[in-house]
Formats: sequence, C-alpha cells, structure tokens
Amino acid sequence: MPLSTLNAQPSTILILCTGNSCRSHLAEGILRTAVGDAATVGSAGSQPAGFVHPMAIEVMAEIDIDISRHTSKHLNEFLEKEVHTVITVCGNADQVCPVFPGQAAKHHWPFDDPAKAEGTEEEIRATFRRVRDEVRVKFEAYARSLATAG
Repeated sequence: MPLSTLNAQPSTILILCTGNSCRSHLAEGILRTAVGDAATVGSAGSQPAGFVHPMAIEVMAEIDIDISRHTSKHLNEFLEKEVHTVITVCGNADQVCPVFPGQAAKHHWPFDDPAKAEGTEEEIRATFRRVRDEVRVKFEAYARSLATAG
C-alpha cells in the first residue's frame, strides 16, 4: 500500500509475537519512526508477558527511539479494530494468529528472541543489539517499500 494511500486514511499495522515484551516492541518502535503519521503501528502478543523488557528499552534508546511508554498487550485488544496488515515476528504467534477485521495483508518475519539470550550481561545486551539491528533492517526496508509501492 503506498504511503499516499496510508496518508489518505491511516491504516493499522499490527506486529505480533508471543510475549509482546521484546521483538514486537523493537519492530513497533522502528516501524512507527519510519512511517511517521502515515500509519498506525501497534504490537501485541498471544501470551503477553505484562511488561516491556528493560534491555529492549535500553537498546532502542541507543538508536534514539523511546519505547519506554510501550505496554505489553494481548492480541484480543485488536480483534474488533480495523487492522490492515499483520506482521508476526515469531513462529508461535504466526501459528495462533487470527484474522483481524479489514486485514488485507499478513507477513511472517521471524527473529531470535533476545529475552532467551544467555551469558554475561554484556553478551545478552549484544544479542538484544543484534536482534534490534536485524529488525531495523527488515522494517525500515518495509517502510521504504510502502513509500514506493503503487
């Protein structure tokens, strides 16, 4: 969908993962920054953790994206909302993903779960940064494709 169409009537892009504590928030922050007001970007989980992982907040702040006010939400909060595009970022969410009202597109782009990283604090932080950077490449490319589509 071209951004000009999105601007005419902002659509919702929903990013889903299982816990809605890391990957989906990284993607939400990056995509929201990339598309600005052209779309509404949200995230949710099939089994929300109830919090946004502090290290996800930390590594996003390193790239000047503030996700400190994000909250962990259940995907059911979006079942009665118009959702144009659903993007799953983990296999579990992809398997349980319902169809949302108005849904026209679905993408599955899996990423490692940084919350499961093991090692020293710095090794875990490095995993969060790696996943953040992988998410950034994919979602910024997606935002560019929206801008040039049509």
